[in-house]
Amino acid sequence: MSAVNSFGAKDTLHVGDKSYEIFRLDTVPGHEKLPFSLKVLLENLLRTEDGANVTKEQIEALGSWVPTAEPDTEIQFTPARVVMQDFTGVPCIVDLATMREAVVALGGDPNRINPLSPAEMVIDHSVIADLFGTENALERNVEIEYERNGERYQFLRWGQTAFDDFKVVPPGTGIVHQVNIEHLAKVIYDRTVDGVTRAYPDTCVGTDSHTTMVNGLGVLGWGVGGIEAEAAMLGQPVSMLIPKVVGFKLSGSIPTGVTATDVVLTITDMLRKHGVVGKFVEFYGSGVASVPLANRATIGNMSPEFGSTAAMFPIDAVTIDYLRLTGRSEDQLALVEQYAKLQKLWHDPADEAVYSEYLELDLSTVVPSIAGPKRPQDRIVLANAKAQFETDLTDYAEVDHDLVDLEGAESFPASDPPGNSPEDEHSQHLHHHHSHAPKTASKPTKVDLSDGTSYTLDHGAVTIAAITSCTNTSNPSVMLAAGLLARNAVKKGLKAKPWVKTTLAPGSKVVTDYYEKAGLTKDLEDLGFYTVGYGCTTCIGNSGPLIEEVSAAVQQNDLAVTAVLSGNRNFEGRINPDVKMNYLASPPLVIAYSLAGSMNFDFETDPLGQDRDGNDVFLKDIWPDSAEVQSTIDSSINKDMFTNQYASVFEGDERWRTLPTPTGAIFEWDAESTYVRKPPYFDGMTMETTPVTDIVGARVLAKLGDSVTTDHISPAGNIKADSPAGRYLSEHGVERKDFNSYGSRRGNHEVMIRGTFANIRLKNQLLDGVEGGFTRDFTQADAPQSFIYDASRNYQAAGTPLVIFGGKEYGSGSSRDWAAKGTSLLGVKAVVTESFERIHRSNLIGMGVVPLQFPAGESADSLGLDGTEVVSISGLEQLNEGVTPKTVHVVAEPGEHSPAGKQTVEFDAVVRIDTPGEADYYRNGGILQYVLRSLV
Repeated sequence: MSAVNSFGAKDTLHVGDKSYEIFRLDTVPGHEKLPFSLKVLLENLLRTEDGANVTKEQIEALGSWVPTAEPDTEIQFTPARVVMQDFTGVPCIVDLATMREAVVALGGDPNRINPLSPAEMVIDHSVIADLFGTENALERNVEIEYERNGERYQFLRWGQTAFDDFKVVPPGTGIVHQVNIEHLAKVIYDRTVDGVTRAYPDTCVGTDSHTTMVNGLGVLGWGVGGIEAEAAMLGQPVSMLIPKVVGFKLSGSIPTGVTATDVVLTITDMLRKHGVVGKFVEFYGSGVASVPLANRATIGNMSPEFGSTAAMFPIDAVTIDYLRLTGRSEDQLALVEQYAKLQKLWHDPADEAVYSEYLELDLSTVVPSIAGPKRPQDRIVLANAKAQFETDLTDYAEVDHDLVDLEGAESFPASDPPGNSPEDEHSQHLHHHHSHAPKTASKPTKVDLSDGTSYTLDHGAVTIAAITSCTNTSNPSVMLAAGLLARNAVKKGLKAKPWVKTTLAPGSKVVTDYYEKAGLTKDLEDLGFYTVGYGCTTCIGNSGPLIEEVSAAVQQNDLAVTAVLSGNRNFEGRINPDVKMNYLASPPLVIAYSLAGSMNFDFETDPLGQDRDGNDVFLKDIWPDSAEVQSTIDSSINKDMFTNQYASVFEGDERWRTLPTPTGAIFEWDAESTYVRKPPYFDGMTMETTPVTDIVGARVLAKLGDSVTTDHISPAGNIKADSPAGRYLSEHGVERKDFNSYGSRRGNHEVMIRGTFANIRLKNQLLDGVEGGFTRDFTQADAPQSFIYDASRNYQAAGTPLVIFGGKEYGSGSSRDWAAKGTSLLGVKAVVTESFERIHRSNLIGMGVVPLQFPAGESADSLGLDGTEVVSISGLEQLNEGVTPKTVHVVAEPGEHSPAGKQTVEFDAVVRIDTPGEADYYRNGGILQYVLRSLV
């Protein structure tokens, strides 16, 4: 498509001796009142206007945006770049490698397949904190990481050389979001295309939901599924509605003793209660200038936890200072400042935009807080933590009924599923205190150690204290506060409790540098906080095993023990299988809890221990004051640290550089590999599209209830030996200890199909009271219970198409590409639900599966569908004429195993193919096929 310039927006910006082509916002009526984030989108549309996907009408609609109107205008956003981590990024590169072969099969040039938008991958999700508390922990953990993941890493090294515009940051460097803000992000991007150098706002999409951390730098970006990331890499826009924007005014300043983590947990709590799903949040007001960049990034990072798409800060002098500190060039700083000022993207507190909704936080009112035991929005004021723990414990441990005064007992909602969707406001776990709450009997358990000593464990024991995750490890104010707290604790002779697994996983090597310079490394290590790796570790469940005898005691006595981590996610079962209750806290509080050793602890009245003279030591005695934290930041962090650490960021260590690496434009698949295999998406593909056909004689693979998350659909976590995926690995000679996780095997579709819908908590209503990845196999005479994967094989062999019935908010939770890829590869042609989560709906279309909704107000149950039916869907063939039908007709006839007297059910299902682009993808059998045909 040739570019269109309906508004005459094209102009030239001179910075020093360079000149850049730019697209001026002031040519569009209404631009001056737009929020900062929408101005970035406006520039994006002006620059990509082509008259078809991006039209003059869309640009006018954005200029005349009505803040309070419900979003209904679809726009196409083209991000400047794509950023990935290795779990979600590997399948993207597998697919690109497969597309190269498909291009050859169609008679094209494999080198045509390259990222059209720059793509960067940071390998940060694979290191596990196996070893801890010793000096060689880092070295050994990295060694084990290479042993486990060598095949994947060889493949990624091939990709780094085979593709243009694709860069890999090797393992052991840092966390993707921290590397993004410290090095990859440009704030204003410049790129030369066809001999013209353009400048435009840096924007990105990432394959990790916390990509929003970069919003703190004034870069608009958010997390998407792997399928959208691949599309963006291949130059396809991301389709979205112009969102509502919530203005969040900041005033006042943070009081002494309060950290950035406390602020972010308070904001998370406020925004959850307000409701910001599908909206942008933007920070403004006089208080913004006093928020350090690291704190802005901490707040931006938590956007998925409050549920917003993005959480933006504007560009200002603080942004420039941070770019200078982290080693960006003076030319780059000049470009950022001059471009932002010209385009009115520079923050002027006096010049307020108009917002859809307004909120305000006076930072001086924030108090120390933690969040738990199972969701980031369950904020607890630290002073109430002990009382709240006693109340929450009743959900996790046997209640001693003799102590319950039933008259006033509170009942709390049962736990909700991991990866809970932002929309689940109805299950908000309110923290009210009640004197009559059930009391849980303590369960003191003696643990004997090999050296002859022993200790007692009880409910609430802190078994993991982890300084981890991008949220906080990018923030020197909380990291140095933790180091200073450790120094003060060591001076008083305090020690971490012996049952606590203590780990430190910095987000970048710069953290290690400034700890060294401040002389705090030794104090942290004296308390057991040795560096275990530079990566996500505990926050994504790579916490490694608990201390052996602790794990045994927990399992034998069913203890409800706890983890305290400085991360951003604490869903049930996520951190460690032995740990029932997980709490988010600032890095200094992580250390404080390692000293306390229990959640059943009141920092105001309970001493952490005794000093060398036998005097009680309380948290307030060792908490560092904010002036000391600031002076340590000023004296121990400098530009050289960033320049040195990032000078060779793509080169990696000796291990990375000496990995045997395949070469050539086409990847040589290893037939023996159980990590990286060529997927079948393009098998038998021709240049002509195959006409869309109606669905005839389909069977129901699963009938599911409400709030089925992508964690339920997509393979995640460890692989069980007796599951189809476990059997596959065993048959391929993999020993149980080497199964690794589904996440690490995302490059092998054979493992992933077998893990789709295999979550142990899935409830398929075709079976009574059975949990897990099972269904009834109607290809067999007596329709027995069988694994979903095995039944799917039998249906595919018989040529029988499959459908899924679901309830409300199908596909909520974090976006996972394998939830859609696995569904498609199981032979599912349509998913019929009451409502969809936005990203999973578009991913299904991207994999050639049609998303349909029951008529408004109806459900599978209200229509009398039980899943035993034979289902036919007519009306889809209109797509071949270029028409997207609003509804299709569904006929569900009783099957041979339906209850006697069951009637045929007919209804019109709503077709959720919402844009012309999605219709093109579906007609082509999926987004990758569409792109492939357009490139050949």
